[in-house]
Amino acid sequence: MPFLGQDWRSPGWSWMKTEDGWKRCEFDCEDLERDNNFNLQVMNVCNQEVYTAERCEYPAKKSKKEYFNNTTRSQYWYREKWICVQKESTRERHGYCTLGEAFNRLDFSSAIQDVRRFNYVVKLLQLIATSQLTSLSGAAQKNYFNVLEKIVRKVLEDQHNPRLIRELLQDLSSTLCILIREVGKSVLVGNINTWICRLDTILSWQQQLMDLQITQEFCGDLSLCDIPLQMQNNILYRFSDAWDIINLGQVSPALHVLSEDRHLWKKLCKYHFAEKMFCRHLIFSEKGHIDWKLMFFALQKYYPKREQYGDTLHFCRHCSILFWKDYQLALIFKDSGHPCTANDPSSCLVPVSPQHFIDLFRF
Repeated sequence: MPFLGQDWRSPGWSWMKTEDGWKRCEFDCEDLERDNNFNLQVMNVCNQEVYTAERCEYPAKKSKKEYFNNTTRSQYWYREKWICVQKESTRERHGYCTLGEAFNRLDFSSAIQDVRRFNYVVKLLQLIATSQLTSLSGAAQKNYFNVLEKIVRKVLEDQHNPRLIRELLQDLSSTLCILIREVGKSVLVGNINTWICRLDTILSWQQQLMDLQITQEFCGDLSLCDIPLQMQNNILYRFSDAWDIINLGQVSPALHVLSEDRHLWKKLCKYHFAEKMFCRHLIFSEKGHIDWKLMFFALQKYYPKREQYGDTLHFCRHCSILFWKDYQLALIFKDSGHPCTANDPSSCLVPVSPQHFIDLFRF
């Protein structure tokens, strides 16, 4: 008889259904004591091995428990990869869910390994860095920087999406500089020296990304410039980021001509912005035509661009649960990804954008 949260019905006990109704399972005290003693012995052995392996590098006065907690490099592990978003207390549930708790429970460490979820996690980390960094608890801060470190190492290894990570680190370093400089008014959780060390680490990551040299991968004697112009033009029309088009246009003179096409930038403007916004910011060229490229950069100063992600978090309106949806498991086992009690779980699911994720935890 599972419950989603702590309530007045004494959670934590195991129940079984009988002919007379539900009864609580009672275990033998000797068995429980034997299991507890065995678990304590295993934990003591593990802690002793970890502590003695690096005994010479840390002060002797530091306890083994504190050492183990401070050197944890992976995200906190939970059996369930979902969280119930509770905004108020009821008779059945006490307390509410915070942003830090959601960041701990959701599996962001594994999400960055999925190419469909990578951009989503990066955007979410960027929004937290600019607006919600002071809302993270100590455990959430540790998870945040562990995930950030994995992202940086991944980009340095596979050399994919370095520009997104540079923007993320730039926003994070700017926010930390402001908060650390105004330490008297700051509400950062934790020691100020810890945040200074984190800022130094961020600056080091920025330097590593600035020194990153993209290596060329050759597929025989064929390169991008060797394919027909029509195919190169089709590639440009698949981009949704303006800076990707500009950077690709610097590869060759032919790509530069294709990247300056008016129809390309007109399609990009219509993709990100509504047509009623065009009339307010019309920009004409010397020949009397609309300069769609300048219009795009003018419009993005006033209106947010359309966000596109391969996969996002989902929110169940029936259960108020936030979770990652595994499409393969949902297709094979008809599993919605969370313990949903609705008759048709798929009709209750709503994709959650990064900004919507932040708004869910603003009380």
